[in-house]
Amino acid sequence: MFINYSDIPNLPNIFLDYLYEFENVAKYFKTNFRKEEDLLKVFSSVRKSEPQRNSIHKILTEQNSTEGISSLTKSNIELLKKENTLAIITGQQLGLAGGPLYTFYKIITAIKLSDEFNKKYDSYNFVPIFWLEGDDHDFEEVKSFKVLDNENSLTSISYEDGLDSETNRGPMGNYTFDLMIDQTFDKLRASVRETEFKSIIIELLKKYYYAGATFKSAFKGLLKEFFDKYGLIIIDPQDSKVKTLLEPIFKKDIEQFRFVAEELILRSADLEELYHAQVKIKPVNLFYLEDSGRYAIEPVEEEFRLKGKRKKFSLEQIYEQIEKHPEKFSPNVVLRPICQDYLFPTAVYVAGPSEISYHAQIIPYYDILNITPPILYPRVSATIIENRVQNILDKYSLKLNDFFYDTEQLALKIVDSTSDIKVSDIFQRVEGELNAVFDGLSEDLMKIDPTLNDVSKGARIRTEQYLNVVREKALAAQKRKNEIIFRQIYKTSNIMFPDENLQEREINFVYFANKYGLDFIQFLFDNLEIDKFEHQVINL
Repeated sequence: MFINYSDIPNLPNIFLDYLYEFENVAKYFKTNFRKEEDLLKVFSSVRKSEPQRNSIHKILTEQNSTEGISSLTKSNIELLKKENTLAIITGQQLGLAGGPLYTFYKIITAIKLSDEFNKKYDSYNFVPIFWLEGDDHDFEEVKSFKVLDNENSLTSISYEDGLDSETNRGPMGNYTFDLMIDQTFDKLRASVRETEFKSIIIELLKKYYYAGATFKSAFKGLLKEFFDKYGLIIIDPQDSKVKTLLEPIFKKDIEQFRFVAEELILRSADLEELYHAQVKIKPVNLFYLEDSGRYAIEPVEEEFRLKGKRKKFSLEQIYEQIEKHPEKFSPNVVLRPICQDYLFPTAVYVAGPSEISYHAQIIPYYDILNITPPILYPRVSATIIENRVQNILDKYSLKLNDFFYDTEQLALKIVDSTSDIKVSDIFQRVEGELNAVFDGLSEDLMKIDPTLNDVSKGARIRTEQYLNVVREKALAAQKRKNEIIFRQIYKTSNIMFPDENLQEREINFVYFANKYGLDFIQFLFDNLEIDKFEHQVINL
């Protein structure tokens, strides 16, 4: 079963037009991912750009030299040396335990798309690459993951380090876990139900998440565990050798910051007339790493300062820092795609709705640097339905769309449909009768004394208030009488549309793997369809 994205609440309008009404957004994107001629044009252009293939190959070989990788991944790294090899890239923040399910969906899309393109375009080689977004520094976003507990309530499993939320912890990729990570898994163990797979899943996580490990090493280890056999190449862009290759991009961001900012602000203003600008444009798109913190670089008169610190650089000094210590610089969300596509012959970037939206803002930057922007391919999107959940849906003739709105109203609607006495009908009838009574009363009183109309209005308002009190009590009584139905609907909503959001954006793979084993990852790989461009509903 598939659901059109336009039927799902809160998705960006520009994303919907990108999918279904491309002519509306054609001026913001250079290529239409559905048109083969556009794909071939990008393939050819990216190939001609000939990025630093040998350097990237050497870096990837070194990054994987101390870890065992599959023969397929090793072969894909070797293929990058060939002029006809193109990259299909995706990436994500280093969320605890892999973050929400959509992280895996992005990876599966990239792998399956690479396989599909390798069969379809035999004059090229395509390899899937995952960009570890370790330079991100938002601890609050990556410190936790969510599961459904024994009561089917959405529960957050967090790693807490005891520091204030405003503490500048620096890039998350380098952030090291302490012994508090054990408490994280204690909470997980206490939260999820007892199954034959529970100990296996927790021990697997502890294999990578332990005191002394970093967010990056743990995240990378987990991804390798699941996706190395499919040939997924994982790159660590925090590597000092990678940063050295990016020196020209860093310098140009400083050198042309006024022009770049002006172009991106103009594009964002144009977008705002019809859509929403996803990211706020900053004058400089670089951070500087110092004293274990990550600080935005801001131009001030003829100098550059670190936001939140007193340190300043002249233009010559910041150039010197880039040349001598490129590892101290990291790109923001605007510059990160530029860096990625400067380093790799990127044919396709597998993106979520927000990423596609903000790429519309940054395309002018590609033009400024004469870099070919990749095809933006929408990642697969899905909701997984277990048998017991499907039984509830069948029992009440429900589908996923029904949970996109108020859960209590949905439960009341079901109760009304199964009951001889319908609370909504009762009060609708009474309201109609009262309105008729007060309308007639007002008409008669106006004949006696027009000032009595205000008295009538006041009586109507007080009566409506009393009626609402009775309605609330009747609804509460109805809930108590139909407690089982309400409980079933609330629990079903928690898995179908948790916290009023798509399942893939809230729930971690652990919830399903704990119940069905690690074969769940293979199940996803086998069942996710990457070429439908609608939200998929999959029965487990």
